[in-house]
Amino acid sequence: MKRFVTMILAMVAVFTLLMGCSKSSDKNQDNTLVIGIDDQFAPMGFRDENNEIVGFDIDYARAAVEKMGYTPKFQPIDWKTKESELSSGRIDLIWNGYTITDDRKKMVLFTKPYLKNAQVVVTLAKSDIHALDDLEGKVVGLQALSSAENALNANPIKEKIKTVSEFADNVLALTDLKTGRLDAVVIDEVVIDYYMSKEEGTFKLLDESLTPEEYGVGVKKGNEELLKKLQEALDEMNEDGTAAEISQKWFGENKVLK
Repeated sequence: MKRFVTMILAMVAVFTLLMGCSKSSDKNQDNTLVIGIDDQFAPMGFRDENNEIVGFDIDYARAAVEKMGYTPKFQPIDWKTKESELSSGRIDLIWNGYTITDDRKKMVLFTKPYLKNAQVVVTLAKSDIHALDDLEGKVVGLQALSSAENALNANPIKEKIKTVSEFADNVLALTDLKTGRLDAVVIDEVVIDYYMSKEEGTFKLLDESLTPEEYGVGVKKGNEELLKKLQEALDEMNEDGTAAEISQKWFGENKVLK
């Protein structure tokens, strides 16, 4: 009998220990904000030569989330499924050059805009394409289900383009441009500015842009509490100089909106 009681007590102790570990794990999970990113979107979020995820949005998000008292976890996702990833709860935030649009406002909550952008058209430096009208009969690439697609669809030149090819990310589109499989690419200005600085003499931009844009952070519909905490952290970063410091690191100037 005594031996039986001892065994029961031992089992209870093990169960209690496991429950304690489980609660600790749950607490850690609850304290983590999973941030969905496109890891091929330089200079906002991308992989460096060591395969580490870096970029303006990575530093910006990490600083904000830590200021909120959470631990950030950056989760590369298929950008085409970003809103469903958010609504399903697999990620907590969409944060990587995420353009604010009326259609997206129907699916997610947005912070205030934090960075200006535009959709532009890039060609090779040696190309004879100089204006939007020159895209007639050409093959144009862009990232699938991105605001680049929306911008091109809204412009009359879309009906005159021979073919629009969609890519999983901008890197693949630019690669096809350099190899001659595309005549031009519609892309975020902030992204192509980065690549033009890295590959001088390779690309040129058309003088005409398609649409001006602004970036924001996407939060799941119904989670106004998280949105409020995040916006307060972003506002505080503007006030204490953190945002300006991160912008200076990546852009050489303070581009963050107040």
